[in-house]
Amino acid sequence: MQTLTAKNQYNFNKLQKRIRRCVGKAIEDFNMIEDGDKVMVCLSGGKDSYTMLDILMFLRQRAPINFDIIAVNLDQKQPGFPEDVLPKYLDSIDVEYKIIEEDTYSIVKEKVPEGKTTCSLCSRLRRGILYRTAKDLGVTKIALGHHRDDILETLFLNMFYGGKLKGMPPKLISDNQEHIVIRPLAYCREKDISKYAAIKEFPIIPCNLCGSQENLQRKVIKEMLQGWDKKHPGRLETMFNAVQNVSRSHLADPSLYDFKGLRSNSQLEIEEGDIAFDKPSIEAPQIDTELYADDEQIADEDKIAIQFINAG
Repeated sequence: MQTLTAKNQYNFNKLQKRIRRCVGKAIEDFNMIEDGDKVMVCLSGGKDSYTMLDILMFLRQRAPINFDIIAVNLDQKQPGFPEDVLPKYLDSIDVEYKIIEEDTYSIVKEKVPEGKTTCSLCSRLRRGILYRTAKDLGVTKIALGHHRDDILETLFLNMFYGGKLKGMPPKLISDNQEHIVIRPLAYCREKDISKYAAIKEFPIIPCNLCGSQENLQRKVIKEMLQGWDKKHPGRLETMFNAVQNVSRSHLADPSLYDFKGLRSNSQLEIEEGDIAFDKPSIEAPQIDTELYADDEQIADEDKIAIQFINAG
């Protein structure tokens, strides 16, 4: 890790504690890791998965439960992929690991027309290989490096392009009911992870397979969210709070709420009360300041915004 000044070291310590706390809270809130678990940490070579592995290894030493970690990387045989980088790094931190070699790159290039997005097919192939590996290794949890911003991006992608109110859950079960997938970074901000990875100097490996994907819909959404975060500090925190605070009776999905059975004196639960003749009252949520805003890394305007939100 790079040499830091005393002040920068202090700020890094605060950043590190915040990320650890976010991961710890996510694990606790969703019961992601239990005593005796064997966690397969999917390591792509990007900043998110490096950070996830680093934090989980630390928490394993301090946690009140015992669990094992095995790092797994899928070498998709992309041209120019530096095969020595990950093994060298993983050997240096003394963690059990497995490198899987599968030529999904050729399959994707063969099946997807030039200029079309490759992410969907690549993701399906990768998921199948990782599920098979998890079964072979006898792991009980599969950890992916998606963070809070990924979850919000997925929510807006589904709303804007898929017509569905659907996000990316911190914990899920696979379609065949055999695997539990967890996202320990679910509460972590991407900007915090970026700072952390840069200071730790993780050996980042770019995904060259997606080099032609500059106009992906996800990138459009990412730019929109990043713009909001700069112009309206605290907005992403509020949006993520909404993902965890759902009122089924005030949406419009009859499969989630029995609107047909709603009659006078029917005693059906109405989660937010009667607002039929009222203008919507939007109350400012309580942002978890201990989770996100406890150090000098937060800009002054962010602190002011958070204080304003909490003051109502």
